[in-house]
Amino acid sequence: KVKAQIEEKEGKTFDVFTAVEFKTQLVAGTNYFIKVHVGNEEFMHLRVFKSLPHENEQLSLHSYQGSKTKHDELTYF
Repeated sequence: KVKAQIEEKEGKTFDVFTAVEFKTQLVAGTNYFIKVHVGNEEFMHLRVFKSLPHENEQLSLHSYQGSKTKHDELTYF
């Protein structure tokens, strides 16, 4: 659901966009930290926020880190 948001920020499209790992953090909603394979040996780490159900908001891309590898640890950022 956030692929279009990251493509807009990066100014390019991704033929491959596959989540391979994730972690969660409970706040006033949920932060999802997601490792995404975007082709070849390239990965990105995404921080996606999901609001509480009663707020009825869409998933939003909070921040991201590019130039990651398969073996980079997924941590809070």
